[in-house]
Amino acid sequence: MAAAAAAAAAAAPAAAHMVDVSWKMLELRARSKRSGSIYEPLKSINLPKPEGESLWDKLDCYYRIVKSTLLLHQSPTTGLFPTKTYGDNRKAKVHDSLYCAACAWALALAYRRIDDDKGRTHELEHSAIKCMRGILYCYMRQADKVQQFKQDPKPSECLHSVFSAHTGDEVFSHKEYGHLQINAVSLFLLYLVEMISSGLQIIYNTDEVSFIQNLVFCVERAYRVPDFGVWERGSKYNNGSPELHSSSVGVAKAALEAINGFNLFGNQGCSWSVIFVDFDAHNRNRQTLCSLLPRESRSHNTDAALLPCLSYPAFALDDEVLFSQTLDKVIRKLKGKYGFKRFLRDGYRTALEDKTRRYYKPAEIKLFDGIECEFPLFFIFMIIDGVFRGNLAQVKEYQDLLDPLLQHTSEGCPVVPKYYYVPADFVELEKKNPGSQKRFPSNNGRDGKFFLWGQAVYIIAKLLADKLVSPKDIDPIGRYVPPQDQRNVSMRFSNQGPLENDLVVHVALIAESQRLQVFLNTYGIQTQTPQQVEPIQIWAQKELVKAYFHLGVNDKLGLSGRPDRPIGCLGTSKIYRILGKTVVCYSIIFDLSDFYMSQDVMMLIDDIKNALQFIKQYWKMHGRPLFVVLIREDNIRGSRFNPILDMLAAFRKGIVGGVKVHVDRVQTLISGAVVEQLDFLRITETEEAPVFKSLEELDLPKHSKVKRQSSTPNASELEQQPDVNINDWKNKSTYEILQKLNDCNCLASQALLSSILLKREGPNFITKEGTVAEHIERIYRRAGSKKLWLVLRYSAAFAQKFSSSIAPHITTLLVHGKQVTLGAFGQEEEVISNPLSPGVIKNIIYEKCHLQDEREAVVQQELVIHVGWIISNSPELFSGMLKIRIGWIIHAMKYELKIRAGDMPAKDLYQMSPSEVKQLLLDILQPQQQGRSWLNRRQIDGSLNRTPAGFYDRVWQILERTPNGLIVAGKFLPQQPTLSDMTMYEMNFSLLVEDMLQNIDQPEYRQIIVELLMVISVILERNPELEFQDKVDLDKVVQEAFHDFQKDHSSPKGAEKQDDMTAFYNTQPTGKKGTCSYLSKAVITLLLEGEMKPNNDDPCTIS
Repeated sequence: MAAAAAAAAAAAPAAAHMVDVSWKMLELRARSKRSGSIYEPLKSINLPKPEGESLWDKLDCYYRIVKSTLLLHQSPTTGLFPTKTYGDNRKAKVHDSLYCAACAWALALAYRRIDDDKGRTHELEHSAIKCMRGILYCYMRQADKVQQFKQDPKPSECLHSVFSAHTGDEVFSHKEYGHLQINAVSLFLLYLVEMISSGLQIIYNTDEVSFIQNLVFCVERAYRVPDFGVWERGSKYNNGSPELHSSSVGVAKAALEAINGFNLFGNQGCSWSVIFVDFDAHNRNRQTLCSLLPRESRSHNTDAALLPCLSYPAFALDDEVLFSQTLDKVIRKLKGKYGFKRFLRDGYRTALEDKTRRYYKPAEIKLFDGIECEFPLFFIFMIIDGVFRGNLAQVKEYQDLLDPLLQHTSEGCPVVPKYYYVPADFVELEKKNPGSQKRFPSNNGRDGKFFLWGQAVYIIAKLLADKLVSPKDIDPIGRYVPPQDQRNVSMRFSNQGPLENDLVVHVALIAESQRLQVFLNTYGIQTQTPQQVEPIQIWAQKELVKAYFHLGVNDKLGLSGRPDRPIGCLGTSKIYRILGKTVVCYSIIFDLSDFYMSQDVMMLIDDIKNALQFIKQYWKMHGRPLFVVLIREDNIRGSRFNPILDMLAAFRKGIVGGVKVHVDRVQTLISGAVVEQLDFLRITETEEAPVFKSLEELDLPKHSKVKRQSSTPNASELEQQPDVNINDWKNKSTYEILQKLNDCNCLASQALLSSILLKREGPNFITKEGTVAEHIERIYRRAGSKKLWLVLRYSAAFAQKFSSSIAPHITTLLVHGKQVTLGAFGQEEEVISNPLSPGVIKNIIYEKCHLQDEREAVVQQELVIHVGWIISNSPELFSGMLKIRIGWIIHAMKYELKIRAGDMPAKDLYQMSPSEVKQLLLDILQPQQQGRSWLNRRQIDGSLNRTPAGFYDRVWQILERTPNGLIVAGKFLPQQPTLSDMTMYEMNFSLLVEDMLQNIDQPEYRQIIVELLMVISVILERNPELEFQDKVDLDKVVQEAFHDFQKDHSSPKGAEKQDDMTAFYNTQPTGKKGTCSYLSKAVITLLLEGEMKPNNDDPCTIS
């Protein structure tokens, strides 16, 4: 400061005589002000630096590096940065350009500390702005792709990730390049918020605001959109298939947290330049990230791309335990002397990679094992991470590793090589002795080749390490929060935290009529009616969806508003200000659904408890959630009134299903709630205001009696059974069927007869009660009011009813790392690995499940909904189950009913209420009780596709010792290319093992095969000198074991029982006469038929 004051004092006399200075002196001064501009020739920086270097000198050094290695290559037209800094045909990747912009911005932040910066702050800031706006320009030219992608996210309709650096034009088609990179769009949004928060003006008008809002709509779906990832290759096998990547989902989650409620015009903005994020969509991304980690994807066990996701710039994870677990895995598996490998068996730019082919051949990635290129870039990310976390030892460790790897230009500027590779001549030596060979840099700067992403991150790291900028400078929105300052729930930029959540959910009880209110009041339950909460309006969530249709609309760009996606429990727990109205919403679970599960009041009670538990777990906003409980007259009819009354009494006591609640009037609860202003609904005088329908009170006499029908129990089994045999009527004439239909009073029989007419004559065939379709719909309604579950399921299947919540629940299962199969037990199944649209799922269900029993199609929908809820709240019940086979689970449930019935006829699953079906499912998912027979245990575990811990890893170890592979039920698992393509711990191998077991048609036999594989693994582990010589037929091994079992358990019964393995299935695994002893004997016999491998450590070897 003293030096600056002295300089100012010296300049004062000169300032006094400015009037007399000639125009030449003025011009000279103007030139001196421009010193260091982009037009000035660069001076050599390879000069000795004085000990007491000033702040200006330090920044001047970095400025010259940035000018010569980064800004020199920035396109003067688009502002983008080319991937290759040599040649004429320059292409710019969005991802790399963003880091270059961030570097210029970081240096500008450092220059803000200097009063007289010679215009450098302005120049650097606007270099960053030019780049960000260049990307925005390229994106906005593809607005049609954004519109298509938000409706149907697929690779052919996504924004491009590479553009011409000079014109911003597209350079590759979707067939030529993997453009679908969610991480690039997310990173753009994240840096946009960071830079605007620091004071930069990047977004100029409402067209750009609406475009950014539409980008948010696209990014919200990251949790369900497989993409090509940071490395643009998708699957590790480089075969053109996208995958769901943790790094993409993580950056998307961070971007959504950053931009939620953010004003794109900065301090100059108003309400209509604010961005909205669907809180429930953000939460699904959060859940997906936590379930994917510590993996990167199904084929990538770990990946260096996780570093910028978990640390700077995204800081996507607040869970310190999961962060440490993931980071340790990245370091342990990928760190080398010259940098980090991108991922294991990465062939990129290795000497053995065929650069003429875009994709690899099957098993080709085995060639690259041990010779993967190492990238110094990730040492730099570790330096930045160390600075943010205050870990000086980590900073020093990686600086010491990085310094010897840096190259230098002829002017002395440091150059970060893109990668270090093993030359072709040394490949074999490196493979034999990993880490033994010297690696060479891909570029040194003196040849004009710069890796701009590396250069940019290096400058950011140096500025941080030298304390020229602070972490708070380059992270103004506070993405990083130290563990000791646990993230406060009121902070806008993150919606999660490890704090113990003791949330109290505010609850408003709404009765749909005054007479229902009076009736409930007699039981001490205080409610309000829709009229009593006025002027506050009560909306269904679908009305809120209609309001959001207006968000982000832009006719000039051809962009519609928010896609038609339901609002989840978190979104409906806020209060909304819409066109001057105050609105509260009730959850989707209270919607009048066309699917019969809503007829079961016990399911509604269960849904309410699940929703409250969900809100308690995931609500992280400032303010209390407001949960509206809508009570309809239909809820208290029949014998289920008492459970409803018990639940309402629990609300009054203040705790429901373990969740603290506070019940009060809506007007009272509003003061503590979160209010969302939907200001995008701006209606001018010439525009017609949209019409929204609020909940209307039923116009019934106040003192009329509520028809409870409390004495009516659920329908008897006899009442549910049809009195006609469908096979007897299939071949009768249409006239006879119509006659019977008219005379028949049994709803079950009417449903079956109508189904024959439906298949024969079509839905528009006229009956006495209208068309066949209308008749079936009428049967459906009547059966619903009488709670005839068997008839309901029949008529629902004939009418092809489909629950709107199936697609979200399937996505939930996929998010938890499971595959789902739909289809009847013993029939062909459809495997679902990626989220599908509701229409596609409906087609699969009715094609795969309708063949054997029509009711299967609707029961499978029930099961998907039940499993989706259970896995959300109790994921541990599905441990060891990689594939959720819905048809097989239904088979397990039917088998459980048989076990319970003993010698009596088993209860019919299709006659049970949905809540009873759910309870049965929960029962079979529990670990098997000790009192069960081994046959029953194997039946249930086999039906659930349960496997023991470490099972898939053990199959890998077996395959390593089985050159000719494994076969079971006609399904072959070869050793090659499996071992060459995959690694032991990757998800894709586990799925391949499940695929091998897919053809087994008996659950108990499948479980025996699982036990056999565990036995083989143990034997091979204990006998390293043994391996199988021929293909191992697991069926033959089991048969051999069974024959031995029969010899020991011979009985005088006839030969016709020789193939009955029931006794074998019912034998305990362990013990002298256990199944494992017979399986072990058969395995050892097979092993000893082959030759033994010589083993140098064998103590029996003589010479």
